[in-house]
Amino acid sequence: MSVLIVIPARYASTRYPAKPLALLKGASGQSRSLIERSWRAASEVNGVDRVVVATDDVRIQEAAEAFGAEVVMTSEACANGTERCAQAHEVLGGGYDIVVNLQGDAPLTPHWFVEDLISGLRAAPAAEIATPVLRCDGATLNSFLTDRKAGRVGGTTSVFDVNRHAMYFSKEVVPFTTETYADDADTPVFHHVGVYAYRPDALSAYPSWPVGPLEQLEGLEQLRFMENGRSVLCVEVEAKGRQFWELNNPEDVPKIEAMMAEMGLA
Repeated sequence: MSVLIVIPARYASTRYPAKPLALLKGASGQSRSLIERSWRAASEVNGVDRVVVATDDVRIQEAAEAFGAEVVMTSEACANGTERCAQAHEVLGGGYDIVVNLQGDAPLTPHWFVEDLISGLRAAPAAEIATPVLRCDGATLNSFLTDRKAGRVGGTTSVFDVNRHAMYFSKEVVPFTTETYADDADTPVFHHVGVYAYRPDALSAYPSWPVGPLEQLEGLEQLRFMENGRSVLCVEVEAKGRQFWELNNPEDVPKIEAMMAEMGLA
């Protein structure tokens, strides 16, 4: 089955303008842009036929082409990364069996997260979309709670049923728990990893579906699938000693740089 990875990137972000071009210093001391680090993460995934950056901004296009990425120009009208992936797949002529959306704010995504996601979708022929979830340890959960107390939107959490079908995604921490967890303890909270794998028919149909109230309230594109009666398969992935965090706010830059330094990521 042929696989395309699309990295959607937009310059005009409400919370963090120009975020794809934000510089992150690795363990070697070298600084690279967020979009380059996300592209490098995508390029490490095994079994992928093509990796492209999809953007509507010439500044991102020029920066991406400068470090060797293939770029697909898409419309400013794309409301989110899924719509941008759908348009990029169409511009490229379609034909891929699985399209992966590796969002451009997740440079710490290890290759096995995406490989396990692709395998999970392949193993579930009836599934139209799949996304990874990672069980939070106490340290990650406490980071989420700290962000919320400070009024910041941090990571997204997910709850799902016994068949791993998503019940909900939220920027709040769900499920609610009164327990206190040690930094290295497992918790009942799952971090939603911002990667999606789509069947092309569902992806191409997505932009025509109405935006529901939950998508509007949460600002989470995957809720459009659920609000339009489509099931989202959650694929649990393992950290294997790797730390994971997305770049959601400017305050996340030093946190991600510290993680890269600790893990020896150049």
